[in-house]
Amino acid sequence: MEPDRLAEGFILFSTVLLMAMIVALYLWLRKRDTGTERMREIARHIHVGANAFLRREFLTIAPFVAVLALLLLIAMPGESWKIALGFVVGAAFSLLAVFIGMNAAVLANVRTTSAARSSAGQALLVAFRGGGVMGLTIVALNLLGISVLSVLFGVGSNNPQTIHSLVGFGFGASFAALFAQLGGGIFTKGADIAADLVGKIEQGIPEDDPRNAAVIADQVGDNVGDVAGRGADLFESSADNLVATMIVGISFIPVYGWMAVLFPLLSRAIGAVGAVLGIMAVRGTEKRDPIASMNIGFIVTALFSIVSFFFLGKYVMGDIRLFYCLVLGVLTAVVVSLLVQFYTGIKMRPVKEIAEGGVSGVAINLIYGFAWGMESAVVLKIVVAVVNVIAFYIMGGGLPGILGVTAATLGITEMEGIIMAADAFGPIADNASGIAEMSGLGPQVRRAGDMLDAAGNIAKAITKGYGMTCALMTSVVILFAYLISAAEVIHISNAGLESFVTFGGADPDAIALSVIRGLSLAHPLNLAALMIGSTIPFLFTSQAMKAVGRTAFKMVDEVRRQFREIPGIMTGAGQPDYSRCVDIGTRQALIEMIGPTLVGVAFPVTVGFLMGPWALAFYLIGVKIIGATLAIFMFNAGGAWDNAKKYIEEGHFGGKGSEPHRASVIGDTLGDPLKDTAGPSLHILIKLQNILAIALLPLFYHLDGVWRLWE
Repeated sequence: MEPDRLAEGFILFSTVLLMAMIVALYLWLRKRDTGTERMREIARHIHVGANAFLRREFLTIAPFVAVLALLLLIAMPGESWKIALGFVVGAAFSLLAVFIGMNAAVLANVRTTSAARSSAGQALLVAFRGGGVMGLTIVALNLLGISVLSVLFGVGSNNPQTIHSLVGFGFGASFAALFAQLGGGIFTKGADIAADLVGKIEQGIPEDDPRNAAVIADQVGDNVGDVAGRGADLFESSADNLVATMIVGISFIPVYGWMAVLFPLLSRAIGAVGAVLGIMAVRGTEKRDPIASMNIGFIVTALFSIVSFFFLGKYVMGDIRLFYCLVLGVLTAVVVSLLVQFYTGIKMRPVKEIAEGGVSGVAINLIYGFAWGMESAVVLKIVVAVVNVIAFYIMGGGLPGILGVTAATLGITEMEGIIMAADAFGPIADNASGIAEMSGLGPQVRRAGDMLDAAGNIAKAITKGYGMTCALMTSVVILFAYLISAAEVIHISNAGLESFVTFGGADPDAIALSVIRGLSLAHPLNLAALMIGSTIPFLFTSQAMKAVGRTAFKMVDEVRRQFREIPGIMTGAGQPDYSRCVDIGTRQALIEMIGPTLVGVAFPVTVGFLMGPWALAFYLIGVKIIGATLAIFMFNAGGAWDNAKKYIEEGHFGGKGSEPHRASVIGDTLGDPLKDTAGPSLHILIKLQNILAIALLPLFYHLDGVWRLWE
């Protein structure tokens, strides 16, 4: 059998294996014990609220997807139906992954609580496998979606340029993901802030106290924000990465044949099998720290991937250098995880220092959180920069160096299945701890739940760091794909393109005048575009933060009203109206998510039309460099503030109810929208604008925009 057919067969096998594993995990979860009637009642509230939010969110997103697909069909030159259909399929698969993964998480939360009554190790197993459904689903649906569209669009070695038609899939996934992350993030942080400010600060009642009207909304938010939102984030990261690397692979068909295009799908299929093995390797014990148990899963996935990458690089691709680049990517994912664990871990110096700062008041707590968050951004960005340079020179620099950076990016993203499983574990553990508190279970169960919750916070922080690294590396690859696509539009030879990309001095005979202008940062249009791009993350963050603030404001008012007007809440004789808070959060979040999303789409389109495709490249550079730095700062600072609060709640510096505890709650309240709304949404903004630029590149030339006047 031909190597190409064998490769395609392995991709199909991996997809089928993932689908079977998802079904098996889902059925396994359903068989777990659901505990007492009170536990089941609380779980039903969470389940109904989470699915009601998703249903209304999907109904809100659908008209935007339909209208934009119609515009693509009408406005795009050439076979516009492929871009439009790919856009719809990408959005639909992204939302389907969100639906499957979130419902598995909702199934797992009460079963984790029930398992904690007998064993913390069993609780870890249930929670991690519940998160595993989300992790495997995003990988499976990416492979399935791209494979189906490739067959439908006739993508093949006889016509490699048809790969560009897959850009619509990545665009649709990114567009839907930004809605999902923003909407879920706004909801969850609005509820969380309201529950903390009114419950902990004003009423002095514990976290997850059933007397707090916002407590169910807070639990719902964990699912729609941390599970659904983050799942959509990594789904679109994977989609954009695969499509962009396949486009880059076109330039290397003369060297590796059609395998250059199949290479990204093969490496992703290897990562998928590795994720299955890693998820099954995670076992909880009473003596082992939960993070140590999850690290075993990471190591199993990484080792399987590394061994498999050796055979892929040496025997399938015939180039051992690709193996080195893939391994470099895997190791980068591990290094990033360790760095995030240092900056956000509950036993590490930054968190302890932030917690201690609360002894002197809120201001010192906030100052230390900001300082450590800023430092973390420096370290992570340097790591990514060094990895790009090393990968570039492993392949010898020049145009082959681009493939090296691409392979390193593939190595990083191969870990997304197991990383997403750990991330979804976090909100499942958080929900389980809340259900234990609301059900009045004993202190032993609550301690087990709190231990898993603390580990879940670290896992969520790791995923945010990992997601940002994927976003930054993927956006670099997408930029390469954009430059290659732009070069093809104006008929530049590969030799000219190599000269352009490596800044080795353009040959006017090989490269059009517009490309030479594109090399110059000193050109006023390019410099202006860079300035504009570097401001967009701040505008977007401002909109996201204000959206959380407005949502929290409305929910705080409602919780206060219920404490005032419903008699007997504090004594337990009165029942809070949980559904009212869920409804307020849902309506407000779905309204607030629209503005920032449209801004994310409008700016690159405007820059591309008014300033031209090369200025747009500089705009994208500004967005990714500043956006990544800002996002890393926000989610590491937020994660550290959160765990500083938990560190004090363990009994340090006065414990619960002390002044340092009150200061830490305020710090956590500031950090929440940073780490769970604005920061993760910036991941998606960066990739959305990059993949949008590729998708609409032919349109900018076709419309003969205002930028032509400047040439």
